[in-house]
Amino acid sequence: MGFTLEKVLPWGRSYDEYVRMFGLTEVDLGRCIIACGDGPSAFNSVLTKKGGNIVSIDPLYVFDAEQIRSRISESYETVMAQMRQNQSNYVWGAIPSIEQLGSLRMFAMETFLADFDAGKDEGRYIPGELPSLPFESEKFDIALSSHFLFLYSAHLSAEFHLQALQEMLRVAREVRVFPLLALDGSLSPHLVFVKNHLACHDFNVDIQPVPYEFQRGGNEMLVIKPV
Repeated sequence: MGFTLEKVLPWGRSYDEYVRMFGLTEVDLGRCIIACGDGPSAFNSVLTKKGGNIVSIDPLYVFDAEQIRSRISESYETVMAQMRQNQSNYVWGAIPSIEQLGSLRMFAMETFLADFDAGKDEGRYIPGELPSLPFESEKFDIALSSHFLFLYSAHLSAEFHLQALQEMLRVAREVRVFPLLALDGSLSPHLVFVKNHLACHDFNVDIQPVPYEFQRGGNEMLVIKPV
């Protein structure tokens, strides 16, 4: 059957995973970045400490840190139980075991929580959600979507994906999305639809390999730029 969830759950990933998932170079990391649907990831916190320029947006950020911590706790066992049931669908290399996965994810989310109050005050964590972003056009150099678009294809329609990508392309000069697989490990059924539509509307749409694979077969990202 594969991995299934009834709804989108808060689940954060590390800075190093973001760098590999999106093939981010030192030049990329020095650009102005928006991370959409970023949840409780450590990317904003660590990149900011390294001198980066980043804004994360997620509906989760309407809550305070302790409320988010509670939501993470509620999600943790649900996600880990699914991982145990479907562990053959994952590549246990850099992350060698389910126990190590749990530790890595919780460390990333604790890094986020420790930074959340300061980051919210500084305007780095903004409540909001796709497909409507509260920014002027071309404010950012790169827009990232990690483990939201395509992953939740069973929950979000093809039209939602297209609207979300169009909005990301409005506020940023380049969009990168990872992974291209749905939760069950299959290629998202929405991918061809959005690729064809955007390619017909003056965008270059490429699938590029990345130096990261945890969900088996999930080692590619979608890169979209204006022609």
